[in-house]
Amino acid sequence: MNRRRFMVAGAAASSAAAVQQAVAQTPSLPNIRWRCASSFPKSLDTIYGGAEVLAKRVERLTGGKFQIRVFAAGEIVPAFGVVDALQQGTVECAHTASYYFVGKNKAFAFDTTLPFGLNQRQQNSWIYYGGGLELVREFLRDFSIISFPAGNTGVQMGGWWRKEVKTVDDLKGVKMRIAGLGGEVMARLGAVPQQIAGGDIYPALERGAIDSAEWVGPYDDEKLGFYKVAPNYYFPGWWESNSMYSFFVNTKEWDKLPKEYQAAIEAAAYEANLDMMAKYDFKNPAALQRLVKNGVKLHQFSNEIMIAAQKSAHELYEEESAKNPAWKKLYEPWKKFRTDVFLWHRVGEFSYEQFAYAHPLGK
Repeated sequence: MNRRRFMVAGAAASSAAAVQQAVAQTPSLPNIRWRCASSFPKSLDTIYGGAEVLAKRVERLTGGKFQIRVFAAGEIVPAFGVVDALQQGTVECAHTASYYFVGKNKAFAFDTTLPFGLNQRQQNSWIYYGGGLELVREFLRDFSIISFPAGNTGVQMGGWWRKEVKTVDDLKGVKMRIAGLGGEVMARLGAVPQQIAGGDIYPALERGAIDSAEWVGPYDDEKLGFYKVAPNYYFPGWWESNSMYSFFVNTKEWDKLPKEYQAAIEAAAYEANLDMMAKYDFKNPAALQRLVKNGVKLHQFSNEIMIAAQKSAHELYEEESAKNPAWKKLYEPWKKFRTDVFLWHRVGEFSYEQFAYAHPLGK
């Protein structure tokens, strides 16, 4: 086991060991079989793999007594049908991006990401220690769901574009595949957002049904082949400064579980949350280099676009606070946390990174 993997796995090791010991000492625990509906295709091994990491760890922690079988998007229910399936009892659990369901209530976004929001470390801090998880779970209780952080991509790229976009005017009329509240911000800037499942994006881009598409980052985007039809690759993905994925469980099914199995899920979700980010940080650099060698043109979004998008995002948040109590209950403490943690990261992180990235070793 290499050092990176050891550090990631070690974060949940003590709790996992405690779970295994508890299960071993309770031989009368029942055999349970669950089905997990993923919102992702199997071809995207890292993001789809988050659910598999969790399921395999639960099985090991419980000596094979509690097994979760993961089904890719479309095998049981469509990618965007997992919440309805959970509420209807079609499946016991799901692995998804909560912001896919902002059409039900925009507050779903807090369990994934908000444009110009937190980075991955900050998201974990808010969720685990800043009261975020309690607030998210209180909101999701009305949908008969309990949520567990189970993966993150970190900051994403700004998508693939057939034509260069330099000004806000260049966005007008552009049909773009983009999920969550980022789509609403893009709409305010004149674009036409489309929510399309991961496995269906390339055909839509290839046949011209959309002009632009964002997914995650170099590793996944290379797999999906977007560079073959849209050569302009933009950064940063301001709509996803992190993107946290969630393991949703139907609350009735959760309440039926022995406490040892609940603990197994909690420990496994911690591992999946850390593991996915480590994998992407390992895989993205090489993938980005390959893309550039294949002729991909990297572009940074202009300040004009960034400033306009940030202004539109904050206007959206304040408007939603005035009319959506569920949103406001999450947004106000989230906003305060964001302000405080940004102050610390400006001192402790940004100053270092600004220098180190501008002065690589040996230069």
